[in-house]
This record gives sequence, C-alpha cells and structure tokens, in this order.
Amino acid sequence: MAGDSDRADTSLLALQPFYFFQLGNGLYFRGAPIWAFNLETNNYHVPIGLGVGKVIKSGDTVYNFFIEPQFTILDRGPGQPEFQIYMALNMRFKG
Repeated sequence: MAGDSDRADTSLLALQPFYFFQLGNGLYFRGAPIWAFNLETNNYHVPIGLGVGKVIKSGDTVYNFFIEPQFTILDRGPGQPEFQIYMALNMRFKG
C-alpha cells in the first residue's frame, strides 16, 4: 500500500518486458509495453507492442527515435485503452 493517510491507498504493480532486434545500419525493431495491475481492484491492462526505431549520428549528437503501436491483449476494468502509440526522440550530446 502506498499513499498518505489523508488519501486513498494505491496498490499498483507495473511490469515492463522489453525486446529489441537490431537490423543493422542503426535500424531496429522494438517493444517495451508497460503492463499495469491494480492489486486492490483486480483491474489490469496488458498491451503488446511492435515498433521500429532508428539511431543516427550527426556531428557530436546521437539521435534515437522510434514509434511503437501497442495493442491491448488482456484487460479488466473501466477506462482501459484498446490501442496506444508510444513514440519518442532521445538525444545524446557529447559531454
């Protein structure tokens, strides 16, 4: 249980399986969905994802960008998403 005594308790378990497959030349397939389980209400959300990413170096900066559609395969409870898009741009600067 988590939370202050003046608020409702929270009991959430989050798991994040991840998988990456390098294709060469900075291109890769990926998946990193977050599975969420509410241990008090027994609600849950279990997506799977398969996305594509690319790593590019320009000067001293390395760019890593990806897009990953995620589809829900198991869920229980109100408000659980059926489909999500996870995307990001990460940059590493010379330090």
